[in-house]
Amino acid sequence: MFRKILIANRGEIACRVIKTARRMGIATVAVCSDADARALHVEMADENVNIGPAAAAQSYLVIEKIIAACRATGAEAVHPGYGFLSERSAFPKALAEAGLVFIGPNPHAIEAMGDKIESKKAAAAAGVSTVPGYLGIIESEDQAVKIAREVGYPVMIKASAGGGGKGMRVAYADAEVRDGFARAKSEANSSFGDDRVFIEKFITNPRHIEIQVLGDKHGNVIHLGERECSIQRRNQKVIEEAPSPLLDEKTRRAMGEQAVALAKAVGYDSAGTVEFVAGQDRSFFFLEMNTRLQVEHPVTELVTGVDLVEQMIRVANGEKLALAQKDVTWTGWAVESRIYAEDPYRNFLPSVGRLVKYRPPSEKIEHGVTVRNDTGVVEGSEISLWYDPMIAKLCTHASTRLEAISAMAVALDEFVIDGIEHNVPFVAAIMQNTKWQSASLSTGFIAEEFASGFHGVVPQHTTLTQLAKVAVVLDHIDNTRKRQISGQMNGRAVMYDGNRHVRMGKGWFAITITDELRHLADASSWIPGSPFAVVQIDNQRITVQVRRIINGYRLAWRGILVEAHVYSTREAELARLMPEKKIADTSKKLLCPMPGLVISIAVSEGQEVKAGEQLAIVEAMKMENILRADRDVTIKKLNASRGDSLQVDAVIMEFA
Repeated sequence: MFRKILIANRGEIACRVIKTARRMGIATVAVCSDADARALHVEMADENVNIGPAAAAQSYLVIEKIIAACRATGAEAVHPGYGFLSERSAFPKALAEAGLVFIGPNPHAIEAMGDKIESKKAAAAAGVSTVPGYLGIIESEDQAVKIAREVGYPVMIKASAGGGGKGMRVAYADAEVRDGFARAKSEANSSFGDDRVFIEKFITNPRHIEIQVLGDKHGNVIHLGERECSIQRRNQKVIEEAPSPLLDEKTRRAMGEQAVALAKAVGYDSAGTVEFVAGQDRSFFFLEMNTRLQVEHPVTELVTGVDLVEQMIRVANGEKLALAQKDVTWTGWAVESRIYAEDPYRNFLPSVGRLVKYRPPSEKIEHGVTVRNDTGVVEGSEISLWYDPMIAKLCTHASTRLEAISAMAVALDEFVIDGIEHNVPFVAAIMQNTKWQSASLSTGFIAEEFASGFHGVVPQHTTLTQLAKVAVVLDHIDNTRKRQISGQMNGRAVMYDGNRHVRMGKGWFAITITDELRHLADASSWIPGSPFAVVQIDNQRITVQVRRIINGYRLAWRGILVEAHVYSTREAELARLMPEKKIADTSKKLLCPMPGLVISIAVSEGQEVKAGEQLAIVEAMKMENILRADRDVTIKKLNASRGDSLQVDAVIMEFA
């Protein structure tokens, strides 16, 4: 077995590989850019090597620097993780020439399957059903429009070397093809160094289902079942699960056999994923093959008990697979939620900054439920605009799907993140969605269920009453603690009436402090300042996240976010007389919606712009965001130019 391996990656996947290597007794080497010098994966590894500036193109994507780090540390093999160099055949070739082992598939398999255009040709040759489309190189916008018309709208424009939702656009008309073609090529080039794109038919109301395959260097290939990845936003997976609630045993077997046949056809010899688009009638078509470890691999590990990273390492070392297809079994149900640094209340714009608080739920196996959190950060870590916005992958496993979802809901309630915006409230809301719970899924789920964006869960009156009671319990604990502060001067006893008045938004709730509420306060383990409280309200045990605000608390629970101000009767009378604060008018300004780099300014001062026309493009976390006019305007003043690095809410331009 290898004595030392290098992980040519960063973040949670680097930490994930280090954990398995450590368990196997293998020493690890981390590489890092200047931006990651104090990152968690650097601290976890036995050794680390700085490989350059923050930009991936000058650090994580430079093969020569990876090889130099191996030589400097004596690493014998390299695990690429996902993204970066993981699907570039030039990488394993260069490693082989340097006498190093690539912990991944052979270069031929990467070339045959890693390139989406070539993989579709190979799949068709192997008899695998594929989605209709044009697999040649597209040279211009005009050619793209012509092909889209021939294939028939809607179409998907995809980067040939793409992945992770980068370089992908859905188009329903000629204008969208032209715009999507340019953006897909640009994103593909910046993310993968390859701007080739292709066009295929976009299947309406589809489901995204993938098969995990595993091969060795002795011709053995098996599959480990499927994952359902239909909950996506802008082609980026958000929630995954295993198995898929759509498939029956016959379809699962057919998909698995096709995936294995395709892998064998190209001599695949590592962990990889064959992705399919499936109809609601269980028809399925080959999409692509990812010749690497997938982000969502933990759900497969949880239901099969197979450590995929360990298998990759053993296979790379020349071992035969210890498992035959008949040995693979599936137990229970697993769900994964991707925790992203993005603001769901502002159309999921990227968020960067320092994790002032980062308290994920405890990883545990308890009462038949497993909670697992794959992460690459700790409290105090910085979320940078240079890399992917993923913070963590929270997973739960239980005997049934609904039990796994219920466990996920509780775990999300306990996931505390401060300092940046994040999507925990959004994912928590999905866990309560009836269509999700009933497995009525498609890749359009988020677009359909949150058509006007995410504005938080609108709570029922009974729920608001529960949260008002929680606020009163917390207030009672706070006041009791304050009265016990030592060293205070004696004076008149503080007199309280038996009522509290809670304002949430424009609603008021009158709560009587009963013996039951006093008992809840006395029995509660919540300490003022703690980020969440577990309270038994109306015979329901709920975990509520708590943040102090003036005269109350900001409470978060199951995707609900409310500000609860707690008053005595007299305080409430006075509070009702206070004028409402007016929000500043920014309608005549275009504000930068996220910290990012200005890629282009599409207008000039004095220009008249129609609603929907492009104003600027801002890049953040490897995604290009087009900012458009929401109404007819005239450009009065430009405050930013191409190449400027802006903070959130910086004024890009002003309107007359």
